[in-house]
Amino acid sequence: MRLLLLVAALGVLSAAPAAAQTAGGLVDTSSVESNGHRIIQLSVEIPAPPSEVWSALTTSEGWRRLGVSFADVDFRTGGVIETGYAPGATAGSPGNIGNQIVAYVPGRMLAIRNVQAPPGFPHAAEFAQTATVMELDPLGEDRTRVTLTATGFAPGAAYDTLYGFFHQGNGQTLEMLRDSFADE
Repeated sequence: MRLLLLVAALGVLSAAPAAAQTAGGLVDTSSVESNGHRIIQLSVEIPAPPSEVWSALTTSEGWRRLGVSFADVDFRTGGVIETGYAPGATAGSPGNIGNQIVAYVPGRMLAIRNVQAPPGFPHAAEFAQTATVMELDPLGEDRTRVTLTATGFAPGAAYDTLYGFFHQGNGQTLEMLRDSFADE
């Protein structure tokens, strides 16, 4: 549910963030803009070529690598990545998550915005005001750095909750993506 509930809008950083690396290799360069909006920025190295990582982010089969029971990707600008975690989820199930594809650069960048959160998801309206960008950087023949940047986390209690949830969840999702390739 972590990566799947991501939403994003491109933001300009007010200052270069200091990087922090976890024991698992996740690099955190999250920061705060001069207007007080927070940016989640996490990256990880994936032991796979960019083409395989791109496929994981842009196909139904790829999204299922992240543990969803249902995934349907209409990969085009304006298309929707629909996913569901409930056993037996199908297209249009009310508990599914929908992320609209805002923009992409083939093989390099994917920007999404949430258009359907599950019923009861806290602060869904505020979540729809954020956006997520995933960038792929080749690091040689069989390695790719994936950087996930989520923007739009304004000051306030609702955004504080969302920021905490997605900061942790996005990191776990990136680690899960990395581990899914490490197991091959």
